[in-house]
Amino acid sequence: MHDQLQRIDDNRLLVPKGFRPGMLTDGIIYVNAALQRDLEAGSVEQVANVAALPGIVGNAMAMPDVHKGYGFPIGGVAAFDLKEGVISPGGVGYDINCGVRLVRSNLTRDEVLPKLRELVDALYTAIPSGVGSRGRISLGEKDREQVLLKGARWAVEQGYGDRDDLERIESGGCMDGADPSLITAEAYDRGKSQQGTLGSGNHFLEVQYVDEIYDEGAAGVIGLFPHQITLMIHTGSRGFGHQVCTDFLAVMGRAAAKYGIVLPDRELACAPFASSEGQDYFAAMKASANYAWANRQCLMHWAREVFYDQFRMSPAEAGMSLIYDVAHNIAKIEEHTVNGRLRKVLVHRKGCTRAFPPGHPELASRYRAIGQPVLLPGDMGRASYVMLGTAAAMAQTFGSTSHGAGRLMSRGQAIRQAKGRAIWRELEDQGILVRAAGRETLAEEMPEAYKNIASVVDVIERAGISKKVARLRPLGVIKG
Repeated sequence: MHDQLQRIDDNRLLVPKGFRPGMLTDGIIYVNAALQRDLEAGSVEQVANVAALPGIVGNAMAMPDVHKGYGFPIGGVAAFDLKEGVISPGGVGYDINCGVRLVRSNLTRDEVLPKLRELVDALYTAIPSGVGSRGRISLGEKDREQVLLKGARWAVEQGYGDRDDLERIESGGCMDGADPSLITAEAYDRGKSQQGTLGSGNHFLEVQYVDEIYDEGAAGVIGLFPHQITLMIHTGSRGFGHQVCTDFLAVMGRAAAKYGIVLPDRELACAPFASSEGQDYFAAMKASANYAWANRQCLMHWAREVFYDQFRMSPAEAGMSLIYDVAHNIAKIEEHTVNGRLRKVLVHRKGCTRAFPPGHPELASRYRAIGQPVLLPGDMGRASYVMLGTAAAMAQTFGSTSHGAGRLMSRGQAIRQAKGRAIWRELEDQGILVRAAGRETLAEEMPEAYKNIASVVDVIERAGISKKVARLRPLGVIKG
């Protein structure tokens, strides 16, 4: 299969239009020669399948952290015409608006290291995590609708953070047009006790420090300095979003048949975006995205309280302010230049992050001159990166870039590989304290289960779709 792929340059592979019958456009995969060796045949097929969906605009794409997902590959980007194109839950994912937020502080590594164990233990106690975890918030009937309509704004209104946070969240922490009436009783039931929870799997809360700065000017604007302590949170809409996706996959399967859409893969069940089914899913997806933004807002608030308590600091002294919050499982209507013409399209990003350039009107005023902060978490044993969006990303990838390292092993493979090992002890020997709900989680998420984040970052920087600002190293990790 790989012999049908054509290398465009050092960082891009072409999946030509003739790769499989029915493709309407080419596919492009952002990988160098080293990452290509780990490229799954299944994820290449998924890029080709996406290229066969009705109304696709531009190319079907995958970022260097690509791996096989449900329908779309994880790391997949595709845009669709608003009239002729489709919307697909497989292009968003089960964990709607899974995303990352990064918090800066005035603390340094030397100040935190003597109290690191107490800090990690306190965070683990304060942040509900693990499969089926229940949060500190129980949503009544009125609140559950307000969460879905207002997102992070609801959390701030409840006292979880302040209004300054909202300016540094993608979309202000809320997508307008959510419709709570479309949510099933099953989804409400799953979501009522999971607001304010980290969840399981690859979700985490991580205490980090700034290990290296590549762009001092941009780092200064963002508020980063050498050896500084930062806090990264990675989670999404939990069981609520998962149930919304499950509910609408059934709807979309029927819709595809109703509208005569020939699916290259049944996992790409979809409906015309302009149809009632397409609009209903979009409104329910927005509700799930808002649930996720509220979730990350609450978690950040409690984590900041732990820091204030552990270091006997006031909020002003600790300086723990939000740098940015990005979504990486979402579909959005955006304006992009296609074939020389500015037009509105529906961009699906599944395991991909926005990478908007300097001057973009959606950016917070603080970042208008430098571009959107891009947050790329690595695995719990290596590093994460802060990058910036670029004009090249807008031109090449609908303003999109990678969302992290990307899995190299399936969860089952990782568990088998970790048999007989104490992953927590291996990490502690590296100076990284880990707290997790179970040994299996640590096995699934061990560093070797992921691609090398430095290789992913190298590709997207060389391709020009993001540029490096800083590298962050883990000190303490809370896993679900």
